[in-house]
Amino acid sequence: QVQLVESGGGLVQAGGSLRLSCVVSVGTFSSYHMGWFRQAPGKEREFAATINWSGGKTYYADSVKGRFTISRDNAKNTVYLQMNSLKPEDTAVYYCAANSRPLISTTPTGYSYWGQGTQVTVSS
Repeated sequence: QVQLVESGGGLVQAGGSLRLSCVVSVGTFSSYHMGWFRQAPGKEREFAATINWSGGKTYYADSVKGRFTISRDNAKNTVYLQMNSLKPEDTAVYYCAANSRPLISTTPTGYSYWGQGTQVTVSS
């Protein structure tokens, strides 16, 4: 069974930074592509960033490109999302997800395992 636990969310002022972490309980973490999604109240879950199994390829939503950085440490079974220059519209529950398929994905249906989410609130 694959378990994902996010941490690092909180309340921050606009322009500030947060780093989210996601620890994955699985023996073969390095075989999973990993992603971060977010969901604001009343809106659908949307893609934020993804990283391939080795960390050599990353993709970002246009809305976060240049401000967010996804990374991973396969020795620690952990994926990170560094969020800088935060805006009020970044307020959402952020979810970590694991993709065991061969191809990297930017859609929720491409991921088999999800964490419980961590709240990020950006005040203006």
